[in-house]
Amino acid sequence: MDRRIETILSGSKTVAVVGISDKPDRPSHAVAKYLQERGYRVIPVNPLLTEVLGEKAYKSLAEIPGRVDLVDVFRKSADVPEVAEEAVRIGARFFWMQEGVESARACEILDAAGIPWVMDRCMKKELAKRGK
Repeated sequence: MDRRIETILSGSKTVAVVGISDKPDRPSHAVAKYLQERGYRVIPVNPLLTEVLGEKAYKSLAEIPGRVDLVDVFRKSADVPEVAEEAVRIGARFFWMQEGVESARACEILDAAGIPWVMDRCMKKELAKRGK
């Protein structure tokens, strides 16, 4: 898994954060801000928001113009298979399920599409562990 994590972290520049909050005390906001501070382009995805961290927010992955390297998910586990299907449709290269987010069905969808994934891990913590 560590090798896969390294591949995803080093191979991603554009990260769509699904389920991002505009509240600074929420984990999704803190992780997205951390990613921005480290040079990642963060694309907020939340149908209830118009902007987060100075970036235009999109209602869905399908609305994002251009390429997305990584889909980072802060949603209930039950919602993840649908997000995985959308990630496949838009041609995302990688998929990340944050701590507490787990879905065997999403993993099956991603495996079938050849998209490397990480489940139940915090991207911020994984970057920090690597000194990034």
